[in-house]
Amino acid sequence: MNSIITIPNLLTFLRMALIPVFASMLFYGHPVAALIIFVIAGLSDGVDGFLARRFQQESELGTIIDPIADKLLMTTAFIILSIPGVLPPVRHLPVPFWVTVSVIGRDVLILSVAAAINIITGFRGFKPSWPGKLSTLVQVIAVALILMSAVTGWSVYLPTTYAIVVLIAFVSGVHYIFQVASLMRDEQKAEAG
Repeated sequence: MNSIITIPNLLTFLRMALIPVFASMLFYGHPVAALIIFVIAGLSDGVDGFLARRFQQESELGTIIDPIADKLLMTTAFIILSIPGVLPPVRHLPVPFWVTVSVIGRDVLILSVAAAINIITGFRGFKPSWPGKLSTLVQVIAVALILMSAVTGWSVYLPTTYAIVVLIAFVSGVHYIFQVASLMRDEQKAEAG
């Protein structure tokens, strides 16, 4: 029970609970409130990881729900930000569909590869990669910048933001596949040795 009710896990649950509130604020035309909620959710992601390491409250549950919360938040954000008419009429908005497809496609690719490998080989030693963490960070910053452009009307930086999000999503997805292959080789060598 103690490994479930920890401050980092509670912060992750809070982030999950904020997702429908964030989505509702966006959908019903309150970009300022959506930006504030998104920033709180984004900060909770950094804080929960820091607290887990600092106070040795890392748990198996936390390692599972933290990336799920991240993926749910990012997927929700990019889908809603791609819907025409949700954001104020600002140049380079809504988010182009190809950006949203790249973000979600990367996650679907990683989950599909991991599930297939697990089913076929039983391998479960999947670990987050630094490019994957970078991709999540870039996506969080991108969503904040997109919301800021919706609030301020200044959007000249959005095409560059979109390109960076897609590039890092692609690189991190490819890197993850090679990392899993390397982890599987290491595990096979350890079992053989």
